[in-house]
Amino acid sequence: MRTPSSGSGTTSTTRPHTSGRRLHWGRVSEPRPNPLAPFLHDAGLVVLDGGLATELEARGLDLDHPLWSARVLRDAPEAIAAVHRAYLEAGADAITTASYQATFEGFAREGLSQAQAAGLLRRSVELAIASRDSFWSQPGNRRGRQRPIVAASIGPYGAYLANGAEYTGAYVLDEAELRAFHRERFKVLADTGADLLACETIPSVREATALASLLDETPSALAWFSFSCRDGERISDGAPFLDCVRALASHAQIAAVGVNCTAPRFVESLLRAAAGVTTKPLIAYPNSGERYEAATRRWLGSSSAADWGVSGQAWRAAGARLIGGCCRTGPGHIQNLRAALAQRPSA
Repeated sequence: MRTPSSGSGTTSTTRPHTSGRRLHWGRVSEPRPNPLAPFLHDAGLVVLDGGLATELEARGLDLDHPLWSARVLRDAPEAIAAVHRAYLEAGADAITTASYQATFEGFAREGLSQAQAAGLLRRSVELAIASRDSFWSQPGNRRGRQRPIVAASIGPYGAYLANGAEYTGAYVLDEAELRAFHRERFKVLADTGADLLACETIPSVREATALASLLDETPSALAWFSFSCRDGERISDGAPFLDCVRALASHAQIAAVGVNCTAPRFVESLLRAAAGVTTKPLIAYPNSGERYEAATRRWLGSSSAADWGVSGQAWRAAGARLIGGCCRTGPGHIQNLRAALAQRPSA
């Protein structure tokens, strides 16, 4: 990942540690340049995209496979590019790459070499950048907008397991093993042209600690961290969400922090609490409100894209500055969201 330079950057690094129930991860130093800053300065918010896999399935692709949307990187990359374009046309300021479930271990299980896996990870970013650049090359798409940014997705270990563990954080790996699992993919994606990394759907304190330490190992990278939460107070493994936010609050390479792939009904309380313990921009891109049943790999319930704009206004009022959608949301959700957020908040 290439980011603007600001001189010598940071000079000291601390390892993750705990003090009672208080956690702390990463560097404590002056903030680095943030690719979100132009959006926050001009509009006070960043509109994110919605579910990539959701839209791929809506277009007829079969994702019932351990690689999930990562398989499409190999088999139908043009479909991914089309989804990126759809989100940009819907109004997204940031698009997220198809690397959430793309791992060296997962690709190896399908018979791909290390070099082939690295190539597909890079392809995920190249597809997003090409889609963004094509969109931005048309003058009509520039009116009233900043050039959209690309976030390279780093999904949790549970996504590789493909058993729903990203919603529980029930891992057998310790922190060192999680760090080893993520390290090579982290480095490959950090060395692309993405504007920042998206460490997302984090269900476990242990995994967040591992990812934060990898960020320390990659001083040129910036990332947002977003957690999957089981209710209005705790992340998926049961740890208090506020402890996680506090732990990341002073890490200069973390550009924003918040929640994703969480039931919408929990988001406002999580955001209001987080706003009291960090000055970092807050993220909210929940799932549609439907419930995922891991045993059958099905989503139960229903949702409406028409209501997403109203929800987005409530999340903004609760403190969110990066707002979008996750599983079971599509371009229609983002179009309604952007239209609603273009309205200035009432006094």
